[in-house]
Amino acid sequence: MPARDEFLDPREVFAIHRNRGADVLAKPASRCNAAGMQGEPDDAERLPRPRAAHGRWTSFVAGESAGGPIRGLHEEDNPEHRLRVEHDAHTLLVHLSDEDGGGWTTIAIDRATRRCAVAQGRSQADTAAQAYDGLYER
Repeated sequence: MPARDEFLDPREVFAIHRNRGADVLAKPASRCNAAGMQGEPDDAERLPRPRAAHGRWTSFVAGESAGGPIRGLHEEDNPEHRLRVEHDAHTLLVHLSDEDGGGWTTIAIDRATRRCAVAQGRSQADTAAQAYDGLYER
């Protein structure tokens, strides 16, 4: 692993792989630090800026509880757009639904190194498995 002061070029952070029919984005073997990602991306890598009204940023909110802990968040004005985080001693799994709730993006993050892998697909369980498999050796 490189020293903490070594950084990757932002264009090298993610490499696309095909994994069980879904796109999986996986970091290369080197560690990536957010401070090293402050360079300017090429214009070809940038998306056009959304043309939206100048409004405030908002947060996802928790739903009502039936006595137990609330394990998921949703967009206040769009309850189909959901977010959930689960973890074990080694890995964080961040699940984000599509705007209409019809698909999922899952980010698997290794807690010790902060390396991550991302998967997108129709099922939360499938994207979780794909992201996890993209992060760790078999």
